[in-house]
Amino acid sequence: MSLAQRVLTIRRDPHSGEVLAHGGDPEAHSILQRSGFVPVVRYHETYHRLPTGLDQDEEIRLATRAVSRLQAVGYDVTADTAFATEQHEPHYLTLGAQVAHLAVRIREAETTDEVAATLTELTATHDGILPALAEVLNATADFVRDLGGPSDPYTAGGLRNLSEEQLRLIAFDLGSVRNKLADRQAAHPHRAPCPQEVSADEREKSASCPCPAPVRPAVLPPAPAGRRR
Repeated sequence: MSLAQRVLTIRRDPHSGEVLAHGGDPEAHSILQRSGFVPVVRYHETYHRLPTGLDQDEEIRLATRAVSRLQAVGYDVTADTAFATEQHEPHYLTLGAQVAHLAVRIREAETTDEVAATLTELTATHDGILPALAEVLNATADFVRDLGGPSDPYTAGGLRNLSEEQLRLIAFDLGSVRNKLADRQAAHPHRAPCPQEVSADEREKSASCPCPAPVRPAVLPPAPAGRRR
């Protein structure tokens, strides 16, 4: 990662009056979005702005919070005086990061049943991640549908299509993979633990195991209870 990606500016645009954030990497963009900013994707650049219709006090509050959160994880932030702060707001493991940790478990897995158990967290009928995502989509559809705007019913219909068609297909296919792995009960040929010894029928008793020491990715700590964001 280049140093330039660790640098951001958060300023009020002198022409439009909007509070804009420029720079940063995907992690910084995620922090901006969690602080209330909206991504703006242009042909040559991507930046972030605060939502329209906020009063000045709310703009200052959100921009200052973003500066505090970015500084807490080591970003170099240049901000207008109104947004500058010495505070570093603690940064907690997000729900998205916890879900992404499932990929770490799969990359470490040595058997099919380990992967099947991890995929169950996604596909479990009652409380899996994918059924929960369907609930989120449906709840959002219900909210948008009743806002009263002319395009709101179409937006709500699109969300329901995501839930009932596309997400259902993903859940079905991934569930099928999970079930096949559960039935397979096999060790991965390239991840089976090495016995670090020579077999009993080996004629050359001086032979040693050639397997390299396994390299494990770092394990993320669990999120503090009650502090998810």
